[in-house]
Amino acid sequence: MDAKLILIAALIVITLGYAFAWWSMARQKRAARGHGSHEPVAPRPIHTAIGFITNFFDTLGIGSFATTTTVYRLRKLVSDELIPGTLNVGHTLPTIAQALIYTTIIEVDILTLVTMIIAAVLGSWLGAGIVCRWSKTKVRIGMGGALLAAATLMLMTQLKLFPGGGEAIGVTGVLLAVALVGNFILGALMTLGIGLYAPCMILVSLIGMNPKAAFPIMMCSCAFLMPAASMKFIREKQYSLRAALGLAIGGIPGVLLAAYIVKSLPLSIVRWMVIVIVVYTAINLIRAGLQSRDEAPAKA
Repeated sequence: MDAKLILIAALIVITLGYAFAWWSMARQKRAARGHGSHEPVAPRPIHTAIGFITNFFDTLGIGSFATTTTVYRLRKLVSDELIPGTLNVGHTLPTIAQALIYTTIIEVDILTLVTMIIAAVLGSWLGAGIVCRWSKTKVRIGMGGALLAAATLMLMTQLKLFPGGGEAIGVTGVLLAVALVGNFILGALMTLGIGLYAPCMILVSLIGMNPKAAFPIMMCSCAFLMPAASMKFIREKQYSLRAALGLAIGGIPGVLLAAYIVKSLPLSIVRWMVIVIVVYTAINLIRAGLQSRDEAPAKA
């Protein structure tokens, strides 16, 4: 059986398993609160719209984590300490849809692809276990730093400062080892809200691979690591169920529209706008985190 078909079959199994596990645990969570709980679960139209728009642009190369974080903070839709978990839980199913699409249309060496996926999953599992136990102060400062890093990588992309890459669709030996360590770190950073797109593109180019190969590597890495990370956030109840459902419900149509109908857009102006907004959000997060840290001793 073809290795790519096995990978696609694994993605489908993971999708079904993740959706069932999420549904079961969400149901148990509501049951534990009793029938008298009036907490709304169904996403509002704005939650679904955010999922559609962010995943639409994610499929075209803008990324979804930084943009979603920015909107959540501007509209005060999700508490800061719940944003990392909400991003991972809600964007998982749309990201799997992207992985299924890009795996079938872009060629990449299967050994490089599979091992980089495993490295990213291990990194995300470690990162989620740490982040889901952080205080609001640590989450704010961590997310702010992650957003500044994301904005820097977006700026490098705009200014064409990262390496042009080569023509290889896979690597071996030392270069493969570098790729695995790099993707492990990127998988861990995913849990803080820094997307994998731009840094993975730079990593792939640095080791001499064709930048197009970053698409299946990036999408499949996220598709396999995000369910692993998300289950930790779900178990710890460190996410907003309502907002995450909105991302999932609105995100999948956004992915399909971008991949099969729009396919490409002149995104330069959009990227510049995203960079400015992300930097603004990052500074506010870090400032809020530092202020809450200064206030903690007085409250105690």
